[in-house]
Amino acid sequence: MVLGIQTGTLMWGALTSLGVTALLTASHIAYEVLRWAGAAYLVWMGVRMLAGTFRRKAADGEPATPMDGHPVTSGTDTMLRGFRQGLTTNLLNPKVGVFYVAVLPQFIPAQTSHLAMGILLASVHVALGLLWSTALVAFARGLRGWLRTGRARRLLDRVAGTVIAAFGIRLVLGD
Repeated sequence: MVLGIQTGTLMWGALTSLGVTALLTASHIAYEVLRWAGAAYLVWMGVRMLAGTFRRKAADGEPATPMDGHPVTSGTDTMLRGFRQGLTTNLLNPKVGVFYVAVLPQFIPAQTSHLAMGILLASVHVALGLLWSTALVAFARGLRGWLRTGRARRLLDRVAGTVIAAFGIRLVLGD
């Protein structure tokens, strides 16, 4: 998921450098369409996580399994799904684009290539995000035994699902 989010961040930086994300601030309709699509995706993902916790009946100590029945530790399928979720969530968040439109241009010198400098600055943002995520993963590795239990997985999915769905609802109601 982290790599998907950071790929989305890099794409937002490139789109901003090309001037494409300026459409979000200039076009209320484009911003609203992206906002509603992002909100719908977040609510769908949160409800799906919550529903899965009630279908899963793994006992404590058993390896947790996501809704598709594959073990959490299965390789590429889980990584690919996480990458897609992270990328989709980031790209459907119009506030990331608006943030880049508001912040990025002021750090790009007039005499440089906007695309090259924008990608460089977005890459710094990605590197910081990866560094922070690495620290979080290192912390989670210490809790790995507990995190693999069915009970912990259900608890974390219920909390995360509720928070993600709430963010989606807030995106629709707020702004």
